[in-house]
Amino acid sequence: MLLRHTTDKVVERKALTVNPAKTCQPVGAMYAALGVHGCLPHSHGSQGCCSYHRSALTRHYKDPIMASTSSFTEGSSVFGGQANLLQGLNNIFKIYEPDIVAVHSTCLSETIGDDLGQIVKKAFDDGKVPEGKHVIYAPTPSYVGSHVTGYANMLEGIVKYFPESTDNLINQVNLLAGWVEPSDMRELKRIMKEMKVANVLLPDTSDVVDTPMTGKYEMYPKGGTTIPEMVSMGDSKHTLAIGSYATTLAAKNIDNKCKVPYTVEDLPIGLKATDRFIATLAKIAGVTVPESISDERGRLVDLITDMHQYFYGKRVALFGDPDQLVPLTEFLLDLDMKPVYVVSGTPGKEFQTKMKEVYGDRCPEAIVKNGPQADIFYLHQLIKREGVDLLIGNTYGKYIARDENLPFVRYGFPIVDRIGHSYFPSLGYTGGLRLLEKILGALMDHQDATCSEIKLELVM
Repeated sequence: MLLRHTTDKVVERKALTVNPAKTCQPVGAMYAALGVHGCLPHSHGSQGCCSYHRSALTRHYKDPIMASTSSFTEGSSVFGGQANLLQGLNNIFKIYEPDIVAVHSTCLSETIGDDLGQIVKKAFDDGKVPEGKHVIYAPTPSYVGSHVTGYANMLEGIVKYFPESTDNLINQVNLLAGWVEPSDMRELKRIMKEMKVANVLLPDTSDVVDTPMTGKYEMYPKGGTTIPEMVSMGDSKHTLAIGSYATTLAAKNIDNKCKVPYTVEDLPIGLKATDRFIATLAKIAGVTVPESISDERGRLVDLITDMHQYFYGKRVALFGDPDQLVPLTEFLLDLDMKPVYVVSGTPGKEFQTKMKEVYGDRCPEAIVKNGPQADIFYLHQLIKREGVDLLIGNTYGKYIARDENLPFVRYGFPIVDRIGHSYFPSLGYTGGLRLLEKILGALMDHQDATCSEIKLELVM
């Protein structure tokens, strides 16, 4: 393993990223677009770019991801891709018949300066877009931000286009979901139903990237937020955005466009973040928290109490997306674990500010870093300096876990060597139980595998 040559000497880097803890913007834009019913994501760039974005999502969700591309050649790379996109839109609507095409840019189209807004307008003016069909777009250069940034930009593009205000207020809540699994989208809808809150969830990738096997292929599965639902968001009473990196832009846009007030909360990962989500939802919807939700919380607290001795004092290293890392770190601290190293490849000062609030004076030895140089190589160097008891992150962490003989919990994007993440939620109190089960399983399996025979216990 090449990682065995990693040293514990950290050298400050300004322009080099080694083994990045992120992927590129178009992947996130594609995933957000898939959460809209009847929508075909379109990659404005080369075929290779689109192939990578599709394969990254397909490998993670184990479901075929459909998308189209402008198929840049050398000529379009020099003279611009307008002709490719115009012809592409004409072909897409004739052959694949989507209701919506969601165009996102790539490094290539952004570098040569293609103006998506101008090209899309020309497509409408030239009759390339049939009556009743829609084209939305978002700039997503891969050399800026991360997949989370791309998700946020596409979500903003969606709400710029669809929500309309008619001054007829609807007693419903807009729920803008950050990057989470389709299982989490389904769990959010279950919680809303349990609390009797009328809502529009955007995006909604459940029943899109985790479709059941029926023996019949559906290019546009039954899931996803529908056009009437998105249009109605302009008349909702409030917008609740969860995951500030991924949803704040969209929430602000709905407010500016349709005067729908908004609240931004963390993703409801763990105990306190879910408490805040449930309390905020109850307040803005004007409902009481049902006993069934309180019972779910009680079961989570019971598990924490029962198994506290296995969590206490364990040093944890974790990497991934900022919207997930903030509440996850808070959850680990509440378990009396020590999240000593936290790394995110997504840039932005907000992450450091929120993490300081989460830590307070707990775990003073913690090292938190984000941005291009906050990569998996850097995380490994920290672990080399002083080890940890547990590693949490996406599949790329398996090499560190193997080299350092660490218990490893796969969490985040992408996970390409295990299944379950797209079927079992990690949000809410029920999702908290799932997270703890995974953490305890990893710690206990490692203890069983490494302890001496005389310390191998039947009951732990």
